[in-house]
Amino acid sequence: MTTTVLALEPGFFGVIGGGIGAIVLYALVGLLLMLIGFYAIDLTTPGKLNQLVREGRPNAVRVTGAGMVSMAFIVVVAVYGSSGRLAEGLLASLIFGVVGIVAQAVAVRILEWVTRIDIGELLAAEEPRPQAYVVSAAHVALGLVVAVAIL
Repeated sequence: MTTTVLALEPGFFGVIGGGIGAIVLYALVGLLLMLIGFYAIDLTTPGKLNQLVREGRPNAVRVTGAGMVSMAFIVVVAVYGSSGRLAEGLLASLIFGVVGIVAQAVAVRILEWVTRIDIGELLAAEEPRPQAYVVSAAHVALGLVVAVAIL
């Protein structure tokens, strides 16, 4: 008597292996873009952002977190838009991610200029300030705009 406990379709483990590989590759691209985005923010703002975040400055943490979320929007939509084509999806994520980083850095600097927000002072402040919400919202909004533009 033969008992089948689990019947799997032929090629099941190949699909699982390919899926795991795609997850790892997209995670690496996402991590790379978030690091590039973090350093782009760091380079375009006065002071050392990474130090301010490590010190727990609330405005630096809030703005940095918003920047990371906005990059995630871009990567997620690029992955979604790739329709299962791994190479194209990875390349699209990378290209759109870099374009998104540049667009955010420029647009946020313009916003700061228009609103006369002193971003260096804001990020270094030890107490939460309402201006950080404006800068954070700009990051998230721009991430959404770039993400939807991908589709």
